[in-house]
Amino acid sequence: MRIPALTAAVALLTALTLSPAGSAAATPAAHHGDSGRFDRPYTGFAPAGTVLRPGTPREAGLDAAPIDAFEQQMAGWEDPAAGAGYLFPGATTLMAHDGVVVERGAGGYAVKYADTTAELPRSQWVPARTDTIYDLASLSKLFTSIAAMQQLEAGRIDLGTPVAHYIPEFAANGKGGITVEELLTHTSGFDADPVPSLWQGYSDIPSREKAVLDARPINPPGTAYLYSDLNMLSMQLVLEKVTGKPLDTLVRDGITAPLHLTDTGYNPPAAKLPRIAATEYETSPARGMVRGQVHDENAWSLNGVAGHAGVFSTVDDLAVLAQTVLNGGTYQGHRILGANSVRLMEQNFNQAFPGDSHGLGFELDQIWYMGGLSGPRSLGHTGFTGTSLVIDPQSRSFVILLSNRVHPTRDTPSTNPPRRAIGEAMSQAIRVAAPRGGPLWYSGQAGGVTSTLTTGPLTATAPVDVDFSAFVNTESTDPLSLEDSTDGGATWHALPLTATGPGAPSGTPASLSGQAVRAWWHVHTRIPQPAGALAIRWRYTTDPVYEGRGVDLAHLSVTSGRHPVPGSAALMPTGAWQLRPGHAA
Repeated sequence: MRIPALTAAVALLTALTLSPAGSAAATPAAHHGDSGRFDRPYTGFAPAGTVLRPGTPREAGLDAAPIDAFEQQMAGWEDPAAGAGYLFPGATTLMAHDGVVVERGAGGYAVKYADTTAELPRSQWVPARTDTIYDLASLSKLFTSIAAMQQLEAGRIDLGTPVAHYIPEFAANGKGGITVEELLTHTSGFDADPVPSLWQGYSDIPSREKAVLDARPINPPGTAYLYSDLNMLSMQLVLEKVTGKPLDTLVRDGITAPLHLTDTGYNPPAAKLPRIAATEYETSPARGMVRGQVHDENAWSLNGVAGHAGVFSTVDDLAVLAQTVLNGGTYQGHRILGANSVRLMEQNFNQAFPGDSHGLGFELDQIWYMGGLSGPRSLGHTGFTGTSLVIDPQSRSFVILLSNRVHPTRDTPSTNPPRRAIGEAMSQAIRVAAPRGGPLWYSGQAGGVTSTLTTGPLTATAPVDVDFSAFVNTESTDPLSLEDSTDGGATWHALPLTATGPGAPSGTPASLSGQAVRAWWHVHTRIPQPAGALAIRWRYTTDPVYEGRGVDLAHLSVTSGRHPVPGSAALMPTGAWQLRPGHAA
């Protein structure tokens, strides 16, 4: 059973908002009339004084239903009785919008297994809690990246400078041209992992660090995107060289201490072990049940401090970090990054590699785990242990999923469905209103579904004009189309559309899709004078893979000779279409 969202409101308030003695006074989150409007995205940072506070979805201007539905989904993913739907023993989640934490839940177990198959005695199971500490896995790369941005601000490194300028030994094996920027955007040319692995192939830390410096690229720098742990392992060595300090000190002094992230860091102390989620039972290397030590073997071989893995944290601490990004690099008067550095983390440096958008350290616009929150400015990352963080500046929202999906073994189903689901829930909770007000048709649907809105038989003696407003937030391969039929619905034909509005597609596409902009479009098409009875339908189809927030339609109009076609207002919905009451625009 999951701990509901706000049962620990007092603890949450203490964890997120109370300023320590002597710190700058905090101000509550600032709201405006469009708070909770997904179709009116923000363009700048949140007010610098925005401080997280607990609240209900309604208090944040949100629809609670999608959030409640997500909680029910999570309970299933944490339940072994779900069979193939069982994804992880335990998890903790947090959702925030405009400075209000609207969901904070936990369910399942942080510790449950004795080895790869045997469960511990029931009395030794440790429930997952809202303050459970998880191994973040590759979310650690964000801390390394922020530390790098701080050194960029300090003038100790430069994006366009070759890494070999700071560490001459790095030039070995053709790496002399790889730049700092290419490390941070995974365009250096490195293979995905060190081969052989650091823990298997080398006997001590100096030899492992030399292996990183000696690594041979598999692509010329700047010619391909390939996500690689070697990038952040190399970045760690650069940061340690230019500062003379180890990475854990840089992260502590530059990030976790200023932001008072008291449960975040490498190698958590033994006193916190009761709150730490277990990960994998390992036989090679022979580590047994891993708990309180980093799961990643290469990071473990570096004494738990590595550029690509090793950080432990809670949803509360990560929430503060996410709000710091939304605030432009500051929280409760403590600035860890300049606003321009945050903009660089939001900027796509990988335009040459479509589908692999990347800022400095952060991934951008990845629908495969961001779901409906995906967009050109959406930042995030995932971790192998079953973690994810998505920050959406356009709605000033973020969602966090921390799980122990590798407990007791890494051979488990993908965590991507709940990663997407938490983003879907937040995006669908954020209101969309029809232009000029009035009711709207909404379809937010799962994959592999087709939903239609169909008129009855229509009769017209002149060409027919169809006009409507559309808000489209879908995967690029999930189209909204308008179709007509003159044979009683036996066959349907897609109509050419003309869309106008911010970011609308040019020409006369046969369908509308994508997440590039969050804006209403006016859509028009003309049907020549039909021969016989005419039927028209709006058709939204999702493939089995990913989904965005969905499609909203308003002001559907079918006219002929500037007069409404009789019967055109009576629509028959199938699939997921639902008529929603009107709101003020």
